Amino acid sequence: MAAGRARRLLGSLWIALLLGQPDPAGAAARSGSQSLLTGSLVRTFTPFYFLVEPMDVLSVRGASVIMNCSAYCETSPKIEWKKDGTFLNLVSDDRRQLLPDGSLLINSVVHSKHNKPDEGYYQCVATVESLGTIVSRTAKLTVAGLPRFISQPESSSVYKGNSAILNCEVNVDLAPFVRWEQDRQPVFLDDRVFKLPTGALIISNATDMDGGLYRCIIESGGTPKYSDEAELKIIPDPEVPQKLMFMRQPSSLTKVAGQSVVFPCVAVGFPTPYIRWMRNEEDLITEGSERFLLLAGGSLGLSDVSEEDAGTYTCIADNGNETIEAQAELTVQVPPEFLKRPANIYAHESMDIVFECEVTGKPTPTVKWVKNGDMVIPSDYFKIVKEHNLQVLGLVKSDEGFYQCIAENDVGNAQAGAQLIILDLDVAIPTLPPTSLTSATNDHLAPATTGPLPSAPRDVVATLVSTRFIRLTWRTPVSDPQGDNLTYSIFYTKEGINRERVENTSRPGETQVTIQNLMPETVYVFRVVAQNKHGPGESSVPLKVATQPEVQLPGPAPNIRAHASSPTSVTVTWETPLAGNGEIQNYKLYYMEKGQDTEQDVDVGGLSYTVNGLKKYTEYSFRVVAYNKHGPGVSTQDVVVRTLSDVPSAPPQNLTLEVRNSKSIMLHWQPPPAGTHSGQITGYKIRYRKVSRKSDVTESIGGTQLFQLIEGLERGTEYSFRVAALTVNGTGPATDWVSAETFESDLDETRVPEVPSSLHVRPLVTSIVVSWTPPENQNIVVRGYAIGYGIGSPHAQTIKVDYKQRYYTIENLDPSSHYVITLKAFNNVGEGIPLYESAVTRPHSDTSEVDLFVINAPYTPVPDPSPMMPPVGVQASILSHDTIRITWADNSLPKNQKITDARYYTVRWKTNIPANTKYKTANATTLSYLVTGLKPNTLYEFSVMVTKGRRSSTWSMTAHGTTFELVPTSPPKDVTVVSKEGKPRTIIVNWQPPSEANGKITGYIIYYSTDVNAEIHDWVIEPVVGNRLTHQIQELTLDTPYYFKIQARNSKGMGPMSEAVQFRTPKASGSGGKGSRPVDIGPDYKPPLGGSNSPHGSPTSPLDSNMLLVIIVSVGVITIVIVVIVAVFCTRRTTSHQKKKRAACKSVNGSHKYKGNSKDVKPPDLWIHHERLELKPIDKSPDPNPIMTDTPIPRNSQDITPVDNSMDSNIHQRRNSYRGHESEDSMSTLAGRRGMRPKMMMPFDSQPPQQSVRNTPSTDTMPASSSQTCADHQDPESTPGPYLANAQEEDSAQNLPTAHVRPSHPLKSFAVPAVPPAGSTYDPALPSTPLLTQQAPNHPVHSVKTASIGTLGRTRPPMPVVVPSAPDVQETTRMLEDSESVEL
Repeated sequence: MAAGRARRLLGSLWIALLLGQPDPAGAAARSGSQSLLTGSLVRTFTPFYFLVEPMDVLSVRGASVIMNCSAYCETSPKIEWKKDGTFLNLVSDDRRQLLPDGSLLINSVVHSKHNKPDEGYYQCVATVESLGTIVSRTAKLTVAGLPRFISQPESSSVYKGNSAILNCEVNVDLAPFVRWEQDRQPVFLDDRVFKLPTGALIISNATDMDGGLYRCIIESGGTPKYSDEAELKIIPDPEVPQKLMFMRQPSSLTKVAGQSVVFPCVAVGFPTPYIRWMRNEEDLITEGSERFLLLAGGSLGLSDVSEEDAGTYTCIADNGNETIEAQAELTVQVPPEFLKRPANIYAHESMDIVFECEVTGKPTPTVKWVKNGDMVIPSDYFKIVKEHNLQVLGLVKSDEGFYQCIAENDVGNAQAGAQLIILDLDVAIPTLPPTSLTSATNDHLAPATTGPLPSAPRDVVATLVSTRFIRLTWRTPVSDPQGDNLTYSIFYTKEGINRERVENTSRPGETQVTIQNLMPETVYVFRVVAQNKHGPGESSVPLKVATQPEVQLPGPAPNIRAHASSPTSVTVTWETPLAGNGEIQNYKLYYMEKGQDTEQDVDVGGLSYTVNGLKKYTEYSFRVVAYNKHGPGVSTQDVVVRTLSDVPSAPPQNLTLEVRNSKSIMLHWQPPPAGTHSGQITGYKIRYRKVSRKSDVTESIGGTQLFQLIEGLERGTEYSFRVAALTVNGTGPATDWVSAETFESDLDETRVPEVPSSLHVRPLVTSIVVSWTPPENQNIVVRGYAIGYGIGSPHAQTIKVDYKQRYYTIENLDPSSHYVITLKAFNNVGEGIPLYESAVTRPHSDTSEVDLFVINAPYTPVPDPSPMMPPVGVQASILSHDTIRITWADNSLPKNQKITDARYYTVRWKTNIPANTKYKTANATTLSYLVTGLKPNTLYEFSVMVTKGRRSSTWSMTAHGTTFELVPTSPPKDVTVVSKEGKPRTIIVNWQPPSEANGKITGYIIYYSTDVNAEIHDWVIEPVVGNRLTHQIQELTLDTPYYFKIQARNSKGMGPMSEAVQFRTPKASGSGGKGSRPVDIGPDYKPPLGGSNSPHGSPTSPLDSNMLLVIIVSVGVITIVIVVIVAVFCTRRTTSHQKKKRAACKSVNGSHKYKGNSKDVKPPDLWIHHERLELKPIDKSPDPNPIMTDTPIPRNSQDITPVDNSMDSNIHQRRNSYRGHESEDSMSTLAGRRGMRPKMMMPFDSQPPQQSVRNTPSTDTMPASSSQTCADHQDPESTPGPYLANAQEEDSAQNLPTAHVRPSHPLKSFAVPAVPPAGSTYDPALPSTPLLTQQAPNHPVHSVKTASIGTLGRTRPPMPVVVPSAPDVQETTRMLEDSESVEL
């Protein structure tokens, strides 16, 4: 009982000691000194801390300075001072003396250019004999220099009411000692007159009283220093507005938290400007603010700054006529602050302890530890852990004392300390030990009671010896053979070291322990002590054990540094590894360009190496590995360095000129190619000259924009231009000279040009010479002419020529062909009215001389018949999802491919989807062009032609390139939800692919929930493979509103979600749900007979049902009779079996015309009918594809098996088919889906279901002759199928994101997916009709069903329809309407 009371009393006093911890200004614990127990051996922590610590001081020469310091302890401490780390001898010092409270007085501060004995860092040191020593924070004494003006005020004038600024720049240290005089009288500062921290004077809202002579004075002790006098004149307001300009702009500042900030901003002009401020692009309200103040002239003052005040400050000056602004950055630094101070610790010898210390600040502070005033040097037993904490291993008695954590950064330092007391082993550590004791020593002794102690453990042996750990076992002491209640302490140390560490067993009775974190090939001495409830017993005999040696590999090389020595080289240095473990043979330096995957290496014999041949202005990472005879050691951490910048190594690209009017030309260009910038592009230099005067060059330096308007040119004059990029290092190479001629007079470009006044054509065998005259209205700008030509249509090819050109030869034409030619003038507004002509090229047999002639003299002579050679080697390099670089070579240039004349190249490009896409063109003056603004995942074709003067080449061979994919940028569309007939708890979700899929859709995710406002991770997800456009969800709750969203994904990631679609499940099995679209009921659906309810809930009699049956049968008979009559009539229209066979086969081959049959179609009249649409043949996929999927689809990404992409189709191929619903029982599991061909579902209109148009197998996949293919069997049975399936190619499915689904989700269970029963039959309401027979267990074989397009007498295959990868709804609807009209 007595022992228990003593423990409780110790615990209470321990809590009291914890509550008596020091305040933030204290350095060590201040728990009182009262005794814990009468006669107790537990010592208390002694309060010892600083009351006052020295602060930074600014002084002047000859002044007196006091550095304050005062410390508290029960025993008066001895105070000493250090300057720059060295103790001051104050006994024999006449100028410096110690005051009674411990402060340091410095009389008459000495400071000169070569003698600065008083300036430096001071630290107060307090010592109590037999207790310990503590040190204060470090304070800096700064002595202002001699008075000196950097700049002096200058005479100036200011408009009345405007602001004036008078400069007086001095050293920062002297700025507080500056004052101003006006006419030799002191200037009093107020809201209108303000002195900046730099010493300058601002006078706002100037009045006549402000005129006079001004001078500034430095009064820093001693003789004042006066500046020159400057006169300020006040002049009356001007009659006309004056340009708004800044007299003083704010500059970026770095301040310490708690200081004040002034951003100067002075603007002048007439009308007088108004100043306002913004911070981080938000208006800054200064009215009524306690910290933000608008000072004289519009300057901004901020007091007591904090980290939250950092950011960009913008001064905006506005006078009603114009607005100007200037910006400055405010960076706030914070001195170190303690988040967690070290706590006092009780411990026993051999224990391990940790002093914890957490600090914050900006910049991030560094931490060092001091014990009794001396720096703690890290070693095997004193370690810095977790960056800031101090760990002491194997305590000894001499470790007692005061430990201080000192944190410092660029703007300050702070200290906090704690006391360590080491108790005797027979004195128990008070309960509730500090958490700073390590886990290895947190089993402490309880207060001992009187009784026998255990004897020494027996037979201590090392059962396992490794390089870094040793396992010890022993037998129980003789005094306690059972040993169930004994615990053991294992004391160990290195041989020859008196600092012993301890490890305790984890539970009573345990007779083994593993000692870890040992050094290899080192002798350790172990002893074991048993403990019982009375205390520790005898120690075992010491046991010496040597750890095993390990392979002597080198450690990491310390202090690795890398610095750029030139734009293409980096020098790396390092030091010899501290744990060399044998002689270092060599080093291997590894380096890699940032963002790349391939690392390069080089063998180095010394401690430094310079890597050459690097890319300019590029980041590289470096690391070093040391080698010895055993092999490579531990690698260093990577160090990253960027090579120096240089002038750009390539000229800008795609320089083009656009003549704006008679006096200006607009230049456009693009930056140099990536990798050739050699630094940050800071601007562009433009050089231009008159072509007639080669030496007269004018330079214009623009900004970083990629265009420049050059104005002030002469009328009707040809100029040459070139552009070069700039970095901070200088100017890079320039582009070649490009020429353009200004207009003779300024013309109108607010409308398109009029029609050319004449167009003449001269046909030859394989070419046509075209000549023309310009529009009669010469007052409208014409920038060029567009020539279109083609057989029967002028839109097959388009060529653009310069506005000066009057003729052109169209080459590479077919002989004996009828060409239609169109000519349009164009400018920046658009193309004008076309002029048409037609011509028939001569036959091959025409040997008439190709003479030179003049067309419609006195117009333009015929061009040189020898055309230029087209560019060759056109290549398309894909750079991104919207950019492709086109490069080519020109065989008419020298071998070095240098362009020295005025030729230019025209690049044209287009995509074939949709088919009628027009070409886009651009001009270039180099052998490459960067095409931007393309669509993602789209195939483009490119070709190039060259023009030199009046000669042009034909278009080159085409190059193709497909842009990279991009994540879908639009959600799936046309999301509809309907309930499944006969299964009210099952719904069918249908949708269409995103309009902007930007790639192959590889999957969809259906989200559904009963709460539309729920977080998205609380919605249930249903993943669907990318070829599906419909999905079933089962086991929903009846009469419950659900919300559905769908998200598409491609290889680049997930697209946006669709809008939520609401659907309410039916109340009972006979009612339909309320969704976004009505439920489609198939034609095979029959109402229930007997007493079943109608959809409206009213009873239906057997008589009504029979009557309905009679009506349905009658309508069917009448329909069949009408069909037979129409079939007989259509059959008679066929005059011969040969025509029928040819027409049917021709339809299969894709030459089926738009409407009617071929004999009704007349040949196109030249170009007039060229736009008649024609449906193209296309390959069809014969693969079966069950459309509907059921809930056996996996519920999360882990259950999804990638779909086997068995068809690696070319992007030009599209496989299309029309197909309807399939039976719910034909729905496959995921395993059965792997071999399916992806199909896209597309709804028809909302009309009752018509005949389903389906794809039939291609002739190349069916083992039948062409004649059999042309005469497929006609099955008149209609199939309910209001959906159009469009095959899409699919990559292997990737992992889909898994939504957060709780096991008890109210929507449905995720336990085991439902599997269709083996003996299930087909639901007649949804017949399944796959394209080919498919053998599967318990699945009947279905025949192919196709809809008739044409007469019954001539059975045709289904109509092939061209459907782009992202079909347009209107286009699809038009196709369906056409097919239905043919059917009728």
